[in-house]
Amino acid sequence: MAEADDGGVTGDSGLPESLALAWGLRERPAKGPKPGLSLDRIVSAAVDLAAAEGLGAVSMGRVARELGVSTMSLYRYVAAKDELYVLMQERAIGRPPEPPPPGTPWRERVARWTRAQREVAHRNLWTLRIPIQGPPLGPNNVAWMEQGLAALEGTGLTEDEKLGVLSLIGGFVRSEAVLMADLDAAMSARGIAPDESMRRYVRTLRALTAPDADNFPAVTRLLDSGAMEQSEDPETRTPDADFDFGLTTLLDGVEALVERRE
Repeated sequence: MAEADDGGVTGDSGLPESLALAWGLRERPAKGPKPGLSLDRIVSAAVDLAAAEGLGAVSMGRVARELGVSTMSLYRYVAAKDELYVLMQERAIGRPPEPPPPGTPWRERVARWTRAQREVAHRNLWTLRIPIQGPPLGPNNVAWMEQGLAALEGTGLTEDEKLGVLSLIGGFVRSEAVLMADLDAAMSARGIAPDESMRRYVRTLRALTAPDADNFPAVTRLLDSGAMEQSEDPETRTPDADFDFGLTTLLDGVEALVERRE
């Protein structure tokens, strides 16, 4: 394979240097003195910084200071911050868990795959702030894609439809995680617990709509049903109830599509 300058593009693959390294398509020469810096150290320092202070704290200069090296030395390994983001995400998501045993129904396989994605997202909320610049190319991202596609084998769906299902579910997982992260951050900034925030919202909404209930009949029925207070009762609603409802509804739609294909 053709060599490229550090941080550049590998000649034969056309991949950024760091991605080529992540895939094991190129190794740095073993001869000569051992460098005091490595791509692994750079990515680890950046991930630790993002986990502690948020993605906004990550810059090439800040990572360099954390490692005690010059900023320019990082560019021997990573061409730009956007490229570092890709490698940070790869490190955070890791490899997918082992798939369920053969014979497991497709719906259960997809549900397990989806919940595993959600767990990773909630453990690494900072990854949700990484700008989306294109389809995932890292080996871990592709491994997750492989497992998701494999979970839909035997459904009769076309490859295009399988990809559509993964995109739909991935968007749902991301949206739910971002919403929960934003709500938690907002409530923490105001010093309000989530259950108290919901109670205040219900009281305010009722006060605003009650004088003009004829123009808000659906909202009035919702408030009168007590559905919005169910989140306060641990016996009737779990923290994952809304996610479970959404996932079940999505899979019901996929199942209807599968049945049409059959």
